[in-house]
Amino acid sequence: MPPSPPPSLLGVFAHPDDESLSAGGVLAQHAAAGARTAVVTTTWAPDSPRAIELTHALRILGAGAPRILGYADARNPESAPGRPRFCDAPLDDVIAELVGPLREFRPDIVVTHDALGQLTGHPDHRHTHRVAVLAVEAAGLAHLYPETGDPWQTSALYAATHPCSGVGALAPLLTGVGKTLLSVPDEYVTAIVDVTPWLERKWRAILAHEGEVARERSLPGLLSRLPEDIRHQIISTEYFTRLTPGPAPGDPRQLTP
Repeated sequence: MPPSPPPSLLGVFAHPDDESLSAGGVLAQHAAAGARTAVVTTTWAPDSPRAIELTHALRILGAGAPRILGYADARNPESAPGRPRFCDAPLDDVIAELVGPLREFRPDIVVTHDALGQLTGHPDHRHTHRVAVLAVEAAGLAHLYPETGDPWQTSALYAATHPCSGVGALAPLLTGVGKTLLSVPDEYVTAIVDVTPWLERKWRAILAHEGEVARERSLPGLLSRLPEDIRHQIISTEYFTRLTPGPAPGDPRQLTP
């Protein structure tokens, strides 16, 4: 009996560079195994310098061409001139825009930000989480957004996250430049992935975001100035919480955990 094909993977992230920082190892892992992989990015204009950097990063990770919704960054309106901030756009509109690529790509697994907005709580991270959760459910329902294609029910939705015990060297790195540090209880984490075999590819993808590497307070910039061993320690493990959509087995006569 031939082996099952590796599960296809779609990342849904707020900014160019979030995909490489949060799930670059897992994206590279799935691509190396022959899986279809792709990324949707909710902010920044498709013709911006950061979109060009995203193109390079996704090529390194094996995740195809960018899929960019093109809304403005909550903290940088000039990131998408003439477009509303992602956080301000009508919720129904942005859900429909994400349902489209979900139904087109038809992923087995979707990965997005956690509800905290990950370590720094960026409003775009939090809103991308909300929209992704709603869009994954909506994509499986034929009566919602029928103009975006045939329904598709993703098998698993994961939130990229950091447990309290896994923050490690990131804590002084971020708090040292005045950033917030948010993490989840360890028991919230359902998958801990050692991405050491794909570490070199993940780091090259992070470095492809040259504008962020050049900034003093951005995470790519902070990582680039660390000793290699400490940097490897920080980026060699990726943490996720499973948020499975759709019908799940259980007692049909009552609500069960």
